[in-house]
Amino acid sequence: MPRLISKAPKYRHHKASDQAVVTIQGKDYYLGPWKSRTSRQEYDRLIAEYLANGRIGRDAANHLWVTVAELMASYVRWAKTYYCNSSELPAVAYSFRPLKELYSKTPAAEFGPIKLKAVRQRMIEAGLCRTEINKRIGRVKRLFKWGVENELVPPSVFHGLQAVRGLARGRSEARESKPVKPVPEAFVDAIKPKVAPQIWTMIELQRLTGMRPGEVTVMRTCDIDTSGRVWIYTPASHKTARFGHRRQIYLGPQAQAVLRSWLRTDLQAYLFQPKEAVEWKRQQRGLARKTPLSCGNRPGTNKRSRPRKEPGDRYDVRAYHRAIPHFVRRLTGPEADCPLPAVSGRCARSPSIDSI
Repeated sequence: MPRLISKAPKYRHHKASDQAVVTIQGKDYYLGPWKSRTSRQEYDRLIAEYLANGRIGRDAANHLWVTVAELMASYVRWAKTYYCNSSELPAVAYSFRPLKELYSKTPAAEFGPIKLKAVRQRMIEAGLCRTEINKRIGRVKRLFKWGVENELVPPSVFHGLQAVRGLARGRSEARESKPVKPVPEAFVDAIKPKVAPQIWTMIELQRLTGMRPGEVTVMRTCDIDTSGRVWIYTPASHKTARFGHRRQIYLGPQAQAVLRSWLRTDLQAYLFQPKEAVEWKRQQRGLARKTPLSCGNRPGTNKRSRPRKEPGDRYDVRAYHRAIPHFVRRLTGPEADCPLPAVSGRCARSPSIDSI
């Protein structure tokens, strides 16, 4: 694989003319007398514009050499910093896949409404529902809006894409999604014997308080005010923090009873830790052991000395999301006696943003 270049182009000396020079994407820019103040300022200006444009030179943008693939690559580098703590990155990767398949080598300046409709038709043929298609097309439009903002794409391109309206209900080939209904309480209670205590406690807290998965997984003792009759949980980070909103979740007597045993003396530690869930799972296996201790492996001797991935200090949303279907499938096997409907397939993992 080629080595990734993360350094900025160097400030160099052109001996023949005794000037400072910098090379950006194969073109030399003469900055002025070598080691002069004006040459340094000109170098800083060119590098700042180069980095702000996603490591694409200004001349490349002015001459409309930027392809859709280069535009996506620049956008992804920016998105990694802007959406660093968000689930938007996997959504971006999904949205850009048909765009990459159809028009990766097309100049971004030539991308218009007809090409956007072709990308949308590819999503329809893939079986996506109408609302999801509209969301993904909206992300494609934001890609070109970002390109206009950074002078990588002519403004007329984004203006033309805005003319493409979203799919309306009943007036397209796209299928309609089924409404999401509440899960019956019996289905939720059925998985209690099969899940780790950490998972079940988070499920109960969500049922009692209505908090988001991203809020229940980051709970810490220092974030919970226990001074009053009703406890107040203020998440350190939440979905609407970027809008300046303050999020407070009230914990009544039932939620307090569920949470009380999980409060820690280390105020900064997360309440629900995967490494403790792994240890609990090993203990349960030991209790269910049928082989005498005098035979077979001794407890704790069959662990990998260097596992590929160590359990962390807290659950992330995706790990929490994968844990629930995993335990549901343990209850829906051919010999399972439970009220749950069968679950087929595997829980899909979100794609890497680098895969687009």
